[in-house]
Amino acid sequence: MPSVEHGTIIFIGATTENPSFEVISPLLSRCRVLVLKPLTENELTGITDRGLKYLKKTIDDKGRQFLLEVSNGDARALLTILEIASTLGLQGYSLKVKNIEEAAQRKMLQYDQTGEEHYNTISAFIKSMRASDTDAALYYLARMVAAGEDPLFIARRMVVFASEDIGIAQPTGLVVANTVFDACNKIGYPECQENLAHGVVYLCLAKKDRSAYDAYMAALEDVNKYGNLPIPLIIRNAPTRLMKGLGYGKGYDRYTKESLLPDTLKGKKYFQRG
Repeated sequence: MPSVEHGTIIFIGATTENPSFEVISPLLSRCRVLVLKPLTENELTGITDRGLKYLKKTIDDKGRQFLLEVSNGDARALLTILEIASTLGLQGYSLKVKNIEEAAQRKMLQYDQTGEEHYNTISAFIKSMRASDTDAALYYLARMVAAGEDPLFIARRMVVFASEDIGIAQPTGLVVANTVFDACNKIGYPECQENLAHGVVYLCLAKKDRSAYDAYMAALEDVNKYGNLPIPLIIRNAPTRLMKGLGYGKGYDRYTKESLLPDTLKGKKYFQRG
């Protein structure tokens, strides 16, 4: 430590791990930490163009997009794949998806993150969990993960599912889904795919009850239909003498069995336990 403090040793290091956990606190406090982020798609595109120019090759749009995705923000990986693909594609001037697949040893999945296949897959994923079909849910999860889907997108849908489809039948479903989201946010790929799988199996096996969701939607329908109906005086807040004089809060019984809905909806039942 004294050698680092006095400058006798110039300490320079690089790590793919979080230095907060892998470097001791006294040493870390004496270092300047620079975070190197994955390259953006625009940056990778520029590197791709320079690489193609050097290799005297071109690449079609699908091949280029797959190359950007499979390189995962790593310029070195991108150039390595591009160089190998160029060798494999000697018979043609223009590189195709099949050349990138061969070079990267990964198949291009039909999964456009803004197109139909994106929505088809997430729909199949949710409906498989709803039907408690664990095997199907895990398969569609694997499809999304392999295609590079944002893990937080998947985890967000799991959080929604936990309240919409599991609800009060097993309230811990929401706790688990939130924990999975938090884990994905902290860890990221590739490890967080294990957290996603853990959560998916739990949500699939959980009992299902949509009564809370259905009740809220029915109440929302009446809000949209009737607008701001007058709130009964008995449950209005009465912070001033004038408001009390107007009858706000008069006769309020915290344990009343009477309906507290506006007069137009008096006695209406939204919640029917499943």
